[in-house]
Amino acid sequence: MPGTAYDTDRVLTVPNVLSFIRLAGVPVFLWLVLGPHADGWAVVVLAVGGATDFLDGYLARSRHQVSRLGQMLDPIVDRTWIAATLLGLAFREVIPWWLVVVLVARDVCMFLLVPLLRTRGYTSLPVHFLGKVATFFLLYAFPAVLLGDGGWPGAMVFKVVGWALVIWGSGLYWWAGLLYVRQAITIVNTTKQLP
Repeated sequence: MPGTAYDTDRVLTVPNVLSFIRLAGVPVFLWLVLGPHADGWAVVVLAVGGATDFLDGYLARSRHQVSRLGQMLDPIVDRTWIAATLLGLAFREVIPWWLVVVLVARDVCMFLLVPLLRTRGYTSLPVHFLGKVATFFLLYAFPAVLLGDGGWPGAMVFKVVGWALVIWGSGLYWWAGLLYVRQAITIVNTTKQLP
């Protein structure tokens, strides 16, 4: 793939295994939020997902296990987590549906870039730091918002912190999206179309 650097074609790497474990946590989280309303456990699952998101990237770079699969899998797992969290919390009426629309609209914009990138031999764009920061904010915002939804003594602190992270994370998420659009335009303008 043009412009993409990776260390291995192996599927079974520690970072990829962590990504698959993180993906397996999505249905567990949704069941905890929508089934028994076990919010504490749901937050634990979210926190583990966020930690493995950081860890898989760190290990891939530090152990030279950046793989072609990992480069595609990591952003897909991130988007899946964000979508599942948004839907779970919206169905529980913890967050408003307009927030779901704002964040999903950004992902739809990114998805619409894929056919254009494929005309130049790309299947995805390299993840950049701002995109990772935005995802980090959102992955930690929603557990705080969920904990802030209860009537316990510390709930208001979590609510305020959670919504501050949601606002910052959403802004950064769209900013990162616009940077990806600019990257895609640069690729289209500087790379020959495949025959």
